[in-house]
Amino acid sequence: MIRRRLVLALAFALLPATAAAEDLLQTYELARAGDPQFAAAESGRLFTREGAVQARAAMLPQIDGSASISRSRSKGPATENVRDPNTGEFVQFSGNSNTEVTSRRLGVDATQMLFDMSRFTTLRSQNALSRASDFQLEAAGDNLITRTSAAYFNVLIQLETLAAAEAAEAALQKQFDFASKRLEVGLAPITDVHEARAQYDSARANTILARTRVADAYQALAEITGRPVANLQGLPADFQPQLPVSEGADAWVQTAFDNNPALQAKQLQVQSRQADVRTAQAGHLPTLYLSGGYADGKQWGDTTFSASGFSQTFPIESESRGPEVGITLSVPIFSGGRTQSQVRQAIAQRDIATDELEQQRRALERNTRNAYQTLVAGISEVEARRLALVSAQAAYDASQVGLEVGTRTVLDVLNNQNNLFTAQQAYALARYNYLQSRLLLEQAAGTLAIEDVQDINRLLTVNADAQVQSDIQQ
Repeated sequence: MIRRRLVLALAFALLPATAAAEDLLQTYELARAGDPQFAAAESGRLFTREGAVQARAAMLPQIDGSASISRSRSKGPATENVRDPNTGEFVQFSGNSNTEVTSRRLGVDATQMLFDMSRFTTLRSQNALSRASDFQLEAAGDNLITRTSAAYFNVLIQLETLAAAEAAEAALQKQFDFASKRLEVGLAPITDVHEARAQYDSARANTILARTRVADAYQALAEITGRPVANLQGLPADFQPQLPVSEGADAWVQTAFDNNPALQAKQLQVQSRQADVRTAQAGHLPTLYLSGGYADGKQWGDTTFSASGFSQTFPIESESRGPEVGITLSVPIFSGGRTQSQVRQAIAQRDIATDELEQQRRALERNTRNAYQTLVAGISEVEARRLALVSAQAAYDASQVGLEVGTRTVLDVLNNQNNLFTAQQAYALARYNYLQSRLLLEQAAGTLAIEDVQDINRLLTVNADAQVQSDIQQ
């Protein structure tokens, strides 16, 4: 047994990818650095904030440089007055003209918005969405805390369940051996042996399932942190839950209405939708833009005129350069009903966002009240589960003594052993559910912070079963 433990310890120590996250705070730090869901929220915030930058840029001067060169060729009938070289007089000829021209232009053009209501309202909409993204990231950070703690506590619950399952398996094996020996000497019926064997086999199956759940719980935690973790710490046996100082459920609900980041993000999204309505309505308003620039252009080429064996070429060459300034006023008159449709569409989207805000507000009130009531009930539940565990342990011990003196049967001991195993499971679940309820209440109220993780982390002072962890990592 000593050699086996040494091999398991060495195998666990040599795992290069295992992070020594000994407490909840260190595990949360790993999750904040490695959770892809939170990283996506950070990228989403950066993506949304660029919308306000682009909306503001549309209101600033737009300057473009351009360079172009083109060549054109045309031919067709033409009439030309040509000087007769003999008489010196102009004579009109009808013939064909062939023209080739090359044009080149270099220029800088600038436009500046003087009045465009849609630009102003678009900026308001994007600014609201940008502020909403800040609250969405804050909500994602709060969600990361509760997701990490839930996965962390689930590992501890499954470890305690595994320990209880292994203890139950060992105890039931002893009962099976005891019943078999009593059968051999004629002090117990065969039914006791069959019953003990059935309970022992069921306990072995429970232990196998418990080991699988522990491995899955570790994997679920690694899914958030990006790395396997070990050496988790749990609650001590003398843990006493306490109710946080507050004025009651109504005070928590009001705090949630004032501070919940998800609710604040939705309120800003409603403001953005209202600005979108004004943007759509701005399609009925005129726009005024100032334009200007500087251009340098040149044309060169020639035109060849031919008629009745006579041909003459005329050169083409011109240059132009200088500034250009202008003001453009655009007045919408008729767009086929598109603008009115866009207004109706924007109003519908605003109404959708408003209804979603009301739904979220109602859900937040319900969740906050439920979280508070669950936390209050959790304090009583932890104490009740502790007393139930004490009673189950006493009943099991008493039945064990009674079996030895002949006042209890094997079936009594087996039933009490199952009750003890169930009580151990329920007690572990109640204790860690209480801790999770504390974080969920703070999350709903919008007051969840790293200090809350530190407070709970200080309660976790007992190392998890190192042997169980070695078996799982192996």
